[in-house]
Amino acid sequence: MNSKQLLFILLMCAVAMTGCDSQEQTTVDDESALMRAKQTLDSIYLNYSVSGTCLLRENYPSDINNYTATYLAAEQQRDMPNQYSYLWPYSGTLSAVNALFAATQDATYKSILDNKVLVGLEEYFDTRRTPEAYASYIHSAPQSDRYYDDNIWLGIDFTDTYLLTREEKYLQKAELIWKFIESGMDDKLGGGIYWCEQKKESKNTCSNAPGSVLALKLFEATQDSSYLKKGQQLYEWTKANLQDPADHLYFDNIGLDGNIGKAKFAYNSGQMMQSASLLYRFTQQKQYLTEARNIAKACYYYFFTSYAPQEGEPFRLIKKGDVWFTAVMLRGYIQLYQIDPDKTYLISFDKSLDMAWKNARDEKGLFSTDFTGNTRDTRKWLLTQAAMVEMYARLAAIK
Repeated sequence: MNSKQLLFILLMCAVAMTGCDSQEQTTVDDESALMRAKQTLDSIYLNYSVSGTCLLRENYPSDINNYTATYLAAEQQRDMPNQYSYLWPYSGTLSAVNALFAATQDATYKSILDNKVLVGLEEYFDTRRTPEAYASYIHSAPQSDRYYDDNIWLGIDFTDTYLLTREEKYLQKAELIWKFIESGMDDKLGGGIYWCEQKKESKNTCSNAPGSVLALKLFEATQDSSYLKKGQQLYEWTKANLQDPADHLYFDNIGLDGNIGKAKFAYNSGQMMQSASLLYRFTQQKQYLTEARNIAKACYYYFFTSYAPQEGEPFRLIKKGDVWFTAVMLRGYIQLYQIDPDKTYLISFDKSLDMAWKNARDEKGLFSTDFTGNTRDTRKWLLTQAAMVEMYARLAAIK
């Protein structure tokens, strides 16, 4: 440890509970999943923080003039040099800290959540348009697009925090977001949620599957049966319109012209797995358990690959790809495990993340997307790092 790192840790101890500059000292000699989650969160705030704010940079190293955010709908916004992260990568830190708080019940993470993560998040809150919701970039910049899926991920996290704390402020945020989500629904294609408020050209699995999960979690939080009905309707609409009957996995989107975008991503199928698991839990209808198991098996063969390490037994390794998509898929597997306790899938996550810790980290404690370490990313995306925190914390919580 160099002198700058030591100074940082001492400062963090001094202000651990006092606001935007707070951060817990972590123990680095414990190789458990929980310690790995804590240490990676420390690495995020060491390398992505913007001085004087609670905001974060999108990448490390940060080269804002040579970065294109390829996931945005508006082409003119993609190449805009921005000092801060867009909403989607930033939102990953909410999931990460939420997962650590759930796993530890440590008030320090509640403090980080309230005094750092949520303070920064409010910089994205857009009150100029109704219904109010979170925009893709900070509100002090020129007006940016608003995405239904971005807001749904936040709504899920706010609901999870409410279920942990029973503090009404989190539920109020989740229900405010739900009103925005409902504004993105209409009868075209028989229902469903659009992807982008400003570009209503497609209805995507990434808005409808987690939309179902959010509604079902709001049902759990409020016992309002209308949320259960809406969650079930979104699940059935997505299944009818976007599932590949050949393998139970989910396509990416359907355009208003009826054309299907047939890319398959781990988070889309993972969210349908989670929704089916929740529906089984709430309704006890066995079809949902069957469907969740079918998706789980299909994901296991599509998004994992056989791997034989130099030492030890062969196992199914998570394929190189978007790590956050993998983290969201893990949520589905954990939800399924809670109603169907077979650890086969979770063991593969454990082994994959152990390999990532040993092979895919750099000297800054940041991860590349290839868990074998055979290839290295020159630019480390904020959302990848947040996803690693989330996965280590979620796995620690179920052991």
